[in-house]
Amino acid sequence: MNLPNLLTLSRIVMIPVFVVVFFLPVGWSYVVSAAIFALAGITDWLDGYLARKLNQSTPFGAFLDPVADKLMVAVALAVLIQEYAVLLLTIPATVIIGREIVISALREWMAEIGSRASVAVSYIGKVKTTAQMIAIVGLLAFPPGVFWAYVAIGLLYLAAALTLWSMGLYLKAAWPDLFPKQDSPR
Repeated sequence: MNLPNLLTLSRIVMIPVFVVVFFLPVGWSYVVSAAIFALAGITDWLDGYLARKLNQSTPFGAFLDPVADKLMVAVALAVLIQEYAVLLLTIPATVIIGREIVISALREWMAEIGSRASVAVSYIGKVKTTAQMIAIVGLLAFPPGVFWAYVAIGLLYLAAALTLWSMGLYLKAAWPDLFPKQDSPR
């Protein structure tokens, strides 16, 4: 066990803490849950940076890091869908969650057939993740109906659009393996 892996595990441990804090019947629950989510986002960046800088990349970390990210984002979006209870937020949130499921399954299948590299993380995926994290922090920090919550919803729509774009890039890269051309009969 190394520091990058401990940081990744800390994100998973933060999930139930985040949920409990969000639903506490106190005025500061939104801001503190947003801070917990932001801290999780920072540990996501930090664990990757440290793993590369300290040469501490491990198979366990490579497996657990994306799992921790997806769990944190999916739980945060589920909490927000419940809290806001509006289609305006539900649409981009379900697009983002659905894309994560599709791409995770695609990566697993591509790894199984030995073509994992063709569905590596893209630059668009990194931009999408940044927009998504900022949007979620904003939605957590500001209650429904506040101006900044609407700004965060707009940013979540941008993240959802980038999500669809990056999914398209992943599917395009995987297309030859998904639908191999059959040899023509002779």
